[in-house]
Amino acid sequence: MTQHPETGPGAPTLDQARRQIARYGLTADPQAVLVAARLMAAGARIGQAGEVHFGRFGLSTGRYRLLADLEDHGGEKSPSQLAASLGVSRATVTGLVNGLEQEGLVARRPSTEDGRGNVVVLTARGADKLRELAPEHFARMQGLVGGLSPEERATFLDLLARVVSGIDALTDDRPDGRPHGRP
Repeated sequence: MTQHPETGPGAPTLDQARRQIARYGLTADPQAVLVAARLMAAGARIGQAGEVHFGRFGLSTGRYRLLADLEDHGGEKSPSQLAASLGVSRATVTGLVNGLEQEGLVARRPSTEDGRGNVVVLTARGADKLRELAPEHFARMQGLVGGLSPEERATFLDLLARVVSGIDALTDDRPDGRPHGRP
């Protein structure tokens, strides 16, 4: 049987979750806690691996996502639109754009719709960068989930969407962590 890193030594176990819950006198479901803990750990590891991956191309994950978002939307977006679609702050977008602009991958220009604002534009050099990294990037992305069958990937996408819909349980201000509207 293959040993998976998330189940190897040091990974959270169901027994640990049970002990921790009991230690605090709680009634939480140990399996649910374990799934969430492992998902968070996997997310952190994937995030770190993503930075290594995009670093090969002189980018960060955030810079790649911004370039790809611009490309997917006709090569032009306002900073506020970028912040919304990337799920980051305007300040984060400003930092990403500043770095990408220094490298000639994006440019700023006045908005034709709002004379007071600017838009971020994907340059030809930025489009070339995306085209250059595409073959290796998509091969590596496929390799990341290569151990899953097409049916398993479909199931995973469904499960992932359902987990993501519960993210507010971590960030919401309700002390019990339950999403609004749930008993």
